[in-house]
Amino acid sequence: MQRTARLTLIFAILFAVFIVSPAFLSQQFGLYPLMKYGDVVDLLTPLILVPLYWLLFQVRRERPFSQGEMMAFLGLAALWVEGQGMHLAANAIGHLTKALVGADVEALTHFLDEVLSHYLWHIGLVGLSALLIYRQWKNPFTGERSGLGFEIAGGIIHGFNYFITVVEAATTPLGVPFAALVVAFTLIWGRQKLRQQPILAFFFVAYLAATLFFLGWGIYWGGLPEFSKVGIIE
Repeated sequence: MQRTARLTLIFAILFAVFIVSPAFLSQQFGLYPLMKYGDVVDLLTPLILVPLYWLLFQVRRERPFSQGEMMAFLGLAALWVEGQGMHLAANAIGHLTKALVGADVEALTHFLDEVLSHYLWHIGLVGLSALLIYRQWKNPFTGERSGLGFEIAGGIIHGFNYFITVVEAATTPLGVPFAALVVAFTLIWGRQKLRQQPILAFFFVAYLAATLFFLGWGIYWGGLPEFSKVGIIE
């Protein structure tokens, strides 16, 4: 159990590093100036995060997953990687098409970067979260109790990161209801099981924190505008 609890915190930290940092690494990459340092870092994103998803998916190694669970993981992970890779490529190209506003190439790049890739990626993201919760629900650590320290710390980090990711990607029609559903499910059926299910506890804290951030952001702005639309980031 403690291994899984610690892993949730490691996952949250690395997820935040690889999802957030590329936006702040806007310098041109010296070996190939058409790319930015953020693009180079983003190449590592699925290579680091998908294996972490896999480790969390296992939950308890002595309890193997079914073929259906394995197929679900592979399909959702593929969707996650497809969306992330599409976003990486289209975003990098988009930096070079800003002078072509109105042209077909700019319109297509914008659609791939800002719409299709975001939804493919985030469907994979919420799908993997749901699958991890399902696996943990079926395989609790009976007879053990977690102190919840790792899960709470990791959950707060991941919740804030989920909030900024969903808002800036404009996938709020998907991301906000999913977060609220996880919170409601846990409050209704899982409150007494959090100390035996560190992955459920982690995602409950994460999506509760994200829901509160969504609520505060929505009240302040009268909606859920992207950070770039209100001038917080470029």
